[in-house]
Amino acid sequence: MKSDIHPNYDEATITCACGNVIKTRSTKKAMQVNTCSACHPYFTGAKTMVDTEGRVDSFKKRYAKFAK
Repeated sequence: MKSDIHPNYDEATITCACGNVIKTRSTKKAMQVNTCSACHPYFTGAKTMVDTEGRVDSFKKRYAKFAK
């Protein structure tokens, strides 16, 4: 690598709105995020897949004729 052209890659702190603090390495020292893996519904299991109006069933019915 060439010297004096790359940014410093040091320890960094990521702080979530929920209060979770993550230590990592980055070119920025500190970052603020709105959601993290500790509070995001996908990772916590709080959100479930909802089949509204039978969309999955209508999809399967529509494309069942192509599956052989």
